Amino acid sequence: MAENGQKLSLIPLGGLGEIGKNMLLVKYANNILVIDCGLSFPEDEMLGIDVVIPDISYLLENRQMVRAIILTHGHEDHIGAMPYILRELNVPVYGTKLTLGLLHAKLKEYGLQNNLRLQEVKPRNVLKIGPFRVEFIRVNHSIPDCVGLAIHTPVGTVVHSGDFKIDFTPTGEETTDFYKFAQLGEEGVLVLLSDSTNVERPGYTMSERVVGRNFEEIFRQAKERIIVASFASNIYRIQQVISIAHKYGRKVAVVGRSMVNVVNIAYELGYLTIPKDTLVDIEEIKNLPKSKTVIISTGSQGEPMSALARMAMADHRQVEIVPGDTVIISALPIPGNEKLVARTVDQLFKQGADVYHEAIGGFHVSGHASQEELKLMLRLVKPKFFIPIHGEYRMLIKHARLAEELGIPGENIFVAENGQVIEFSADRGAVVGRVPAGRVLVDGLGVGDVGNIVLRDRKMLAQDGILIVVLTLRKDTGTVLAGPDIISRGFVYVRESEELLEEAKEKVRQALDKCCQDNLTDWSTIKSSVRDVLGKFLYEKTRRRPMILPIIMEV
Repeated sequence: MAENGQKLSLIPLGGLGEIGKNMLLVKYANNILVIDCGLSFPEDEMLGIDVVIPDISYLLENRQMVRAIILTHGHEDHIGAMPYILRELNVPVYGTKLTLGLLHAKLKEYGLQNNLRLQEVKPRNVLKIGPFRVEFIRVNHSIPDCVGLAIHTPVGTVVHSGDFKIDFTPTGEETTDFYKFAQLGEEGVLVLLSDSTNVERPGYTMSERVVGRNFEEIFRQAKERIIVASFASNIYRIQQVISIAHKYGRKVAVVGRSMVNVVNIAYELGYLTIPKDTLVDIEEIKNLPKSKTVIISTGSQGEPMSALARMAMADHRQVEIVPGDTVIISALPIPGNEKLVARTVDQLFKQGADVYHEAIGGFHVSGHASQEELKLMLRLVKPKFFIPIHGEYRMLIKHARLAEELGIPGENIFVAENGQVIEFSADRGAVVGRVPAGRVLVDGLGVGDVGNIVLRDRKMLAQDGILIVVLTLRKDTGTVLAGPDIISRGFVYVRESEELLEEAKEKVRQALDKCCQDNLTDWSTIKSSVRDVLGKFLYEKTRRRPMILPIIMEV
């Protein structure tokens, strides 16, 4: 029972109204559980940004309340921000064997592998963490060792689906634990938080085995080398490629740093079965007949520096595409990556390869539940309150409507935003406030030091370039001793625009003369005057607005 009328709060810090950056806080009294801690990839306008992570300022202000971090699975959008968080918080981290294996490798890259409290759990394990009792529930997804959660609190039970699909014929592990979800539904669930990624797709998500059957058909027909590009984390897909390659007497090599890392970790932990002498080094595969080789590669999203993209551009040090090669791109383009993937496919065709990709169909299945599976989860769990999570806003709305069709009252469904505090008693829920939540941009080693102003400047530089105005003034009189000299980068080419730049220099001189007549000697005022006059002149002449950077030296 809740103590002294204490209420339960659910606070999403990421994953709502967006794909990725998943993070949820479960708070009761002075206790906080953190569920997942992921990253997302930058949007097109985030020039130069590497990754985006959640704003954890609220968490750091309340660090004494944080009891543990619980991870549902090992995808980047659920564990990718952990290195940044664990620099600030030293708390126990619970996850399944593969999830922690992938996390440990990531932390090692950041020099954080020591003094961490990583604790392995298995499906059906039950942990007591502060006032919470946490059950781990097996679910199927596109990576092994995924779990949903049942968090028993003094106010009621919260069920978190994690990322899931319902696959009756999964490759290599047991099916989703329907019994446990149904049992929780019978006992009574206060709140269900459920994955919304595929809510716009009617019907059911196909089984992973469908991809295997289509792969086998291509392997049977292919006369020369086969190259398969997939997400590095899709261990089921990698296993199917290795198994089918072995069946047809082909050797397998792996290229791409992330792919090599994941294959090594998964093999060491027992999540990949590789027949003896099937896996060979990429250098060795060059000496084998092409009809007896398979290459598993990164680059399914057309990333410019990935192994497959470099092969397509004839820029890969070890693999050259030749006519007769069969290339299978076994992934859907993430929204925003369609052009990159299309460009890679075009270049592969130019090199003479036969390319099979998602547009042709049957070479990728999603790891997320479609509408009928989402309905089944709602029916099994029978929650009093429902919060759709893990999706863009339209997906959350669609999932909410789906729940309403199944009989959950509209007032008991919360389509929330990151940062909102949703508070529950045993019979009532309401949005009661907001905490800081947003995007922290990571650029190189800088975390959060690039904000909207820097991004605006980068956008301006990318669109219209920069003009640097250099001049030397006499300190006592303010008269010009040297310059103005104008340096142009990304605006106009100096040799072809000498007349324009001479006119620009004259405008600067006029602005300086006016400042001198008005006895204006303050640097910031002079710079502002030069910037305004030059900006207006250049826009009239070119209809462009370059960044103007006056540099003044005094002698």
